[in-house]
Amino acid sequence: MVVTKTKSYTLIKPTQISVAEFFTEYKERYNEFEGEHIIIDFLDNINIGIKEIFLFLKLSEQHRKNGTSFVLICNGISIDDLPDELNVVPTFDEALDILEMDAIERDLGF
Repeated sequence: MVVTKTKSYTLIKPTQISVAEFFTEYKERYNEFEGEHIIIDFLDNINIGIKEIFLFLKLSEQHRKNGTSFVLICNGISIDDLPDELNVVPTFDEALDILEMDAIERDLGF
């Protein structure tokens, strides 16, 4: 995985062949990212399906409880098929928009 940290978020791009391999490494390294706003970009290397996205549900919920954002970037996924606890968007710009909206919601106490 390639990790790029900025002052606002941490961008993670998988280099693994499968979502399962990436998920295993992510969980092993989770302490490095805890407390940070996370964007995971699946656009370049891995095709991800709905079943695989659900692997990230508990991590997303944990980030929300900790007051941080967790966003997945994937193509071809209908957000209607996903729970509200998962932020899945098709582009990096939309991921940044989600981070901003989450920050506004936290500021307003939601």
